[in-house]
Amino acid sequence: MKNISILGSTGSVGTQALNVIEANPDLYKILALTAHSNSNLLIEQALKFKPLLVVVTDDSKYQLVKTALSGTNTKVLAGEAALCEAAALEGVDLVLTAIVGSVGLSPTVAAIKAGKDIALANKETLVVAGDLITALAKAHNVKIIPVDSEHSAIFQCLVGESNSSIEKIYLTASGGPFRGKDAEFLRSVTKAQALKHPNWVMGAKITIDSASLMNKGLEVIEAKWLFDLEVDQIDVIVHPQSIVHSLVQFNDGSMKAQMGLPDMNLPIHYALAYPDRIHTDFKRFNFMDYPELNFYKADQETFRNLELAYTALRRGGNMPCIINAANEVVVEAFLQERIGFLQMSDVIAACMEEIAFVEKPSLNNYLETDRYTRIFAGQLVTN
Repeated sequence: MKNISILGSTGSVGTQALNVIEANPDLYKILALTAHSNSNLLIEQALKFKPLLVVVTDDSKYQLVKTALSGTNTKVLAGEAALCEAAALEGVDLVLTAIVGSVGLSPTVAAIKAGKDIALANKETLVVAGDLITALAKAHNVKIIPVDSEHSAIFQCLVGESNSSIEKIYLTASGGPFRGKDAEFLRSVTKAQALKHPNWVMGAKITIDSASLMNKGLEVIEAKWLFDLEVDQIDVIVHPQSIVHSLVQFNDGSMKAQMGLPDMNLPIHYALAYPDRIHTDFKRFNFMDYPELNFYKADQETFRNLELAYTALRRGGNMPCIINAANEVVVEAFLQERIGFLQMSDVIAACMEEIAFVEKPSLNNYLETDRYTRIFAGQLVTN
């Protein structure tokens, strides 16, 4: 029996994780759930799973949640600071960090310091402060098990292997809804078009990131820290069918790939059960349904965000933190239809030029960089 805390239980990954947990009541128990503002779903989840603690970070929803759970033994807290309490709760074995954005950084730090293993679905934590997080996890003997399908694939390919034998990894990308389109087309795309991902059902922010290839750029940065790689050991290849989730090439020339249908339930299930594999009734892959699997080079010239992410990773320091913060601002602006699709890259590039570079940042440096970048990006979007 694993005791689990889910940070971001009402989002896409959080709800799918609860489905996995509900299907395996003898294996998992929920001790804490957190959400931002989806109070109705959070209340429904709390009544079903009876956690010890519930956190709603939107203060305006606190009284509603508190009243709804007043007849239970569940403690209710509000505000972002309370996420750290949910992450470090006594008795928790595994923390699933399924919050979107850099708000996941502080509770992840709190969980690691409390000795909790991390099922990481919040890639921004490693993008913003990968050096700090990985060093902290090593110091506290904490496992970080990736939940993103691509990083889960690499993680699975490396079971029984030495990281020192890795020659290169290939992160696969579907190419999103605009694969093969040119800059002229992208100039006039709409929010509705960008939210129609061909293969995956995800939240709005990550879907826009996928359409702009920023999601893949952030995954490149995340992979560097998860697997202790150099930038030139990480490549991106477009694979429209999303069947090969990623590949590892070893120093003897051999390769391993992890394959399966595009279903986030699979990497979530693997992360929760690790190191075991547990039987599921998920739909099985049939080769006859996919007589062709195609692979293409990623177009970094048209989709500048991927190139910007590589640039940030090579520069190091707080530069990945800058692009992450800027990206969160521009994606929100695009979803509000205040800027165009290609303008997102322009704002991110401007932030990389203007925000002060810190070569060896502390946690406070990261937090300050995040704050200043959001202010500057917000000004660019407004202007």
